[in-house]
Amino acid sequence: MLSVLRHRTYRRLFTAQVVALVGTGLATVALSLLAYDIAGDDASAVLGTALAVKMIAYVGIAPLAGALADRIPRRTLMAAMDLTRAAVALALPFVTEIWQIHLLIFLLQAASAAFTPVFQATIPEVLPAERDYTRALSMSRLAYDLESLFSPALAAALLTLVSYDWLFTGTSLGFLASAALVVATVLPRPAPVERTGGAYAKAAFGTRLFWATPRLRALLALDLAVAAAGAIVFVDTVVLVRGHFGRSAGAVSLALGAYGAGSMLTALLLPRLLRRRPDRAVMLPAACALPVVLAAVAALTATAPGTWSWSAVLAGWAAIGAASSAVLTPGGRVIRRSTADPDLPAAFAAQFSLSHGCWLLTYPLAGWLAAWAGLPVTALVLGAVSLAATGAAAAAWPARDPSRIEHVHPDLPPGHPHLADASPAAGGWRHGHHYVIDRHHHRWPSGGLTGASRGR
Repeated sequence: MLSVLRHRTYRRLFTAQVVALVGTGLATVALSLLAYDIAGDDASAVLGTALAVKMIAYVGIAPLAGALADRIPRRTLMAAMDLTRAAVALALPFVTEIWQIHLLIFLLQAASAAFTPVFQATIPEVLPAERDYTRALSMSRLAYDLESLFSPALAAALLTLVSYDWLFTGTSLGFLASAALVVATVLPRPAPVERTGGAYAKAAFGTRLFWATPRLRALLALDLAVAAAGAIVFVDTVVLVRGHFGRSAGAVSLALGAYGAGSMLTALLLPRLLRRRPDRAVMLPAACALPVVLAAVAALTATAPGTWSWSAVLAGWAAIGAASSAVLTPGGRVIRRSTADPDLPAAFAAQFSLSHGCWLLTYPLAGWLAAWAGLPVTALVLGAVSLAATGAAAAAWPARDPSRIEHVHPDLPPGHPHLADASPAAGGWRHGHHYVIDRHHHRWPSGGLTGASRGR
């Protein structure tokens, strides 16, 4: 998997991603301490609101960023967003009011929402070979998992030497290093975008692309399945560990580490697995495991705690991490297969926004249910959500899903360049090719995956 780092351009972009992630991890720890200094025992409410602000920024800003990606050079846009995040990080130590935290967090996450989809859309252009791109997706997943384990440890080590205010300086340095690497990297020139309309129309195209493409609708449903399972890990682990099992704060890190370990192991194994099996055959079975694990968690939390049940919860968290990684990592391949190259920024921006919309639903659901109804009910409800989402994905994504689809164009005139290989047919011109939603194909063929199907 590491062989992909031999590609100079990708190596620089991946390094930029890693240093930015480390900076983000340091900011997470420092922000928690800052919130406690300002709000005391109400710090959890401050952080909860900050998390909601983060998701709102992701959902609202990402599609607009994708729409602007063809108007602003990608290198310029990504470097500008890194510089914005660096400036916000430097301003955070000087806040004195809660509303200032929320404002700066919105600006920080809005810049991340603009940076990430453009970065994601650039990688398949840098690595056009399917095998290399698959390895890059696993490397990205691995980077996120390692950050979740490494950054808190680095922050703890730094806090023995400096105050938490200096962690924000480390965050800023990480973003500045990312900006320098991006500026020093020569990126491939993206294909021209031929859609008409303003930024709003281009932003809406990405969402319409997901709605019109069956496998992308399935991908969104799978994102919801993962969000339902992941929410109980990220929101309720502290309640489960400290409240139900009565264990120390260090056990919280152990439980979250089990989740990360499962995710990392899967990320390492996926490139080889995806060479043998199609994306659907990997992603759907992994998603089916999520409601099963959540049902087991409901049973475990409904019984008296014990050593065996604690070990079972750690195994369950590792299983959720593994299954989530198996669902999320191939998602970039599905988007790439379903999108024309010029539309990749809009597609990744839409996926970024819509997937975080799923988390915006499941985060508060996991928190409120745990407080009002207890952990067993929370696990059952989130398991039901995950099961329903997985069923919807299986129904939306046909088992037979070829890339080349025969279809008929009823609206294009004879001699149109797109009809160069088409033949006359009832109601228009018939031909077949790798089918994606674009300016010539506004709907998915309604007459089946083959046969005389309409392109509009």
